[in-house]
Amino acid sequence: MIKKLLSTFLFFIAISIAAQQSYYNDVDLTKSGLALKQELATKIINTHGNQLDYTPDVWEACKATDVDPNNSSQVLLIYGYSSSGTTARTRGINDNSGSNGDWNREHVYPRSLGDPNLGSSGPGSDAHHLRPSDVQYNSQRGNKSFADGSGNSGDVSGGWYPGDEWKGDVARMMMYMYLRYGDRCLPNVVGVGSSAGTPDDMIDLFLEWNAEDPVSAIEDNRNNYHEDVSNQYAQGNRNPFIDNPNLATQIWGGPTAENRWATASVNDITKLNDVRVFPNPSYNRKITISATQSPISEIKVFSVLGKEVFTDKNPVFISNRYTIESLKSGIYLLKISSDTSFTTKKIVIN
Repeated sequence: MIKKLLSTFLFFIAISIAAQQSYYNDVDLTKSGLALKQELATKIINTHGNQLDYTPDVWEACKATDVDPNNSSQVLLIYGYSSSGTTARTRGINDNSGSNGDWNREHVYPRSLGDPNLGSSGPGSDAHHLRPSDVQYNSQRGNKSFADGSGNSGDVSGGWYPGDEWKGDVARMMMYMYLRYGDRCLPNVVGVGSSAGTPDDMIDLFLEWNAEDPVSAIEDNRNNYHEDVSNQYAQGNRNPFIDNPNLATQIWGGPTAENRWATASVNDITKLNDVRVFPNPSYNRKITISATQSPISEIKVFSVLGKEVFTDKNPVFISNRYTIESLKSGIYLLKISSDTSFTTKKIVIN
């Protein structure tokens, strides 16, 4: 009984995670390349309803979004890695100013590298790329372009390495800025890398960092805060590459990044071991379920966004087989239940 309850709990946790992606319910996620880039750009532009003031709005937004999960009286400092000093990883939440020893607002995409200069409004006050940073360490970074390295952050030949902990954050912020502001925030201006393998100006460096460094809890917190317009300093839009790093792979190629939506399933604790699903992937919009022993009480299909798209209680199996037809192209979660157990499977319709 405990195993069944835990398995059911895990399944609905997975569906809850997927349902958070409802922000994209009017985006055609089956597209790829520059067509998908345009879909996502339109979405984040149209939902960016609250243009924050650089002062005081961005200060307050940072205090809300970058709180240390382990200590609510502190904020996390981008590029930080030590317990104290200029390279500290945290700082008191109210220790913000332009003075040494405090934290200020780091333009991860430097204002001076924008074309034209990003200024202190619009892209210059977009909180999706403004992060708390030690005042002196922020100055040390200056407007250096990002370059590859390893270990902790700091100067490297040809630019600035953000550190192993922060390189994924940086990559996803640079992708957002390019999506949101186009040629004003080109990736090949802010990073040292080649765009030869992509259909536009995205560079291999950011694609590599996006794949190598998974999304952190602080990134999710920032995204959730800014979508919720009931929050005083929320912008209303999200960074798609935090929600699903694999969107970058779909658009620009490069190394395969984590697909957070397609993997929003569970390893079942109580399984229907005699159930098979085929063909998977399917090329004719049909999926057949074979159950040779267990009586099936319910079949449900969920989109990766958590929307229930098909359900059948007490389905009728003919010769131990049941077929679902006319599914649209996409990735789904299939839940098959008996009275005592269930299994979930990821299915792909091409």
